[in-house]
Amino acid sequence: MSPLRGHAAATEPAAMPHVTLADIRAAAVRIRGSVLRTPTIRCDALSRSTGATIVLKLDNLQATGAFKERGAANRIALLTARERAAGVIAMSAGNHAQAVARHAALAGIGATIVMPKFTPATKVTRTEGWGAKVVLHGETLAEAAAHAHELALRDGLTFIHPYDDLGVIAGQGTAALELLEDAPEVDTLSVPVGGGGLLTGCAAAALELKPGLRVFGVEVEGYPAMAQRLQGQTVAVGGPTIAEGIAVRDVGELPFAWLKQHGIEVLVVPERAVEEAIALLAEGAKVVAEGAGAAGLAAVLAHPERFAGRTVGIPICGGNIDARVLSNVLLRQLLRDGRILRLHLDIPDRPGVLADIATRVAAAGGNVIEVNHQRLFAAPSVQSAELELMVEVRDAQQGAAIVAALQAGNYVVRRG
Repeated sequence: MSPLRGHAAATEPAAMPHVTLADIRAAAVRIRGSVLRTPTIRCDALSRSTGATIVLKLDNLQATGAFKERGAANRIALLTARERAAGVIAMSAGNHAQAVARHAALAGIGATIVMPKFTPATKVTRTEGWGAKVVLHGETLAEAAAHAHELALRDGLTFIHPYDDLGVIAGQGTAALELLEDAPEVDTLSVPVGGGGLLTGCAAAALELKPGLRVFGVEVEGYPAMAQRLQGQTVAVGGPTIAEGIAVRDVGELPFAWLKQHGIEVLVVPERAVEEAIALLAEGAKVVAEGAGAAGLAAVLAHPERFAGRTVGIPICGGNIDARVLSNVLLRQLLRDGRILRLHLDIPDRPGVLADIATRVAAAGGNVIEVNHQRLFAAPSVQSAELELMVEVRDAQQGAAIVAALQAGNYVVRRG
């Protein structure tokens, strides 16, 4: 196997080189010791919630928090002596940047990472922390990529593509190799798709190891670029998403050709399913996943008919989620599940009303966690007030009991 140099968009799919199980096994040997063999766990809580037997591959536990280390480590191990002396360059605003920086540092190789100007300072700092030179250039990933290619040509650096490279794809495939070695009962894979390197590597390994195994890719509804291309549609993507790690417009040509040739289906999931998956992983499996890392589980939630009764292997491919975002996701899910009530009440402005409301909530077993009492501006009359309560409850049934207790006191209650 020789790694792809440059972009292969002009090559016909039938002529595309491809990755085999032998390539992936060789990659596993190369990266042993520098990449963690992450745990593969069966999760009973998720299985009960989904109607499928759920097996998780915890690549969120890698040193940089994501699966990208596999591909970066293998590609760097394949460098020639001349390439090692010259150094490597990559473009990324996230996990690929840190993976290339880390494994270049472990190999004693110079690394330059081009990141868009909008890249959060924490990601820049982490990448620099691995010893890489960070260049901030461009307003978009495409502009950063173009600049990285220019620097590669100017300085003789080897460009390490995040997904359109055979060496990278083979490295990513080691995730499925390990998963199926540890859980041979798995009969279905649900794999997140950004550029397609992880899905292609995992599918290539799985279908040779276990012919007949079902493999699904997963994209979020705002960025279904691979699904659109596989269906012969014009790519139209955009908008905010919590799954920014797979928010890709230009998918890899190598992955596209392989997935099309093998008839791999890519499922599209709504944003809400990704949020639900993040919350379910945190509560049910005690696993922290970023949006892209939870997409595989989101597919099981959004397309239950595809997975019911099956044993589903899901790579949790990243855990780099901002703490504030994670907190918001968990609170939103509590609201959706009815475990937090947001209640609006129009109340008479007289002594003892707040105490009466608090007593009724407490008697029904609720815990008031936030109160907003507006007397001057929001109320329809100077003789009334508006009260907003956030109440923690066990479940929707208890929430309904609290609402009934308030209504029994002649309070008008609106749920928000």
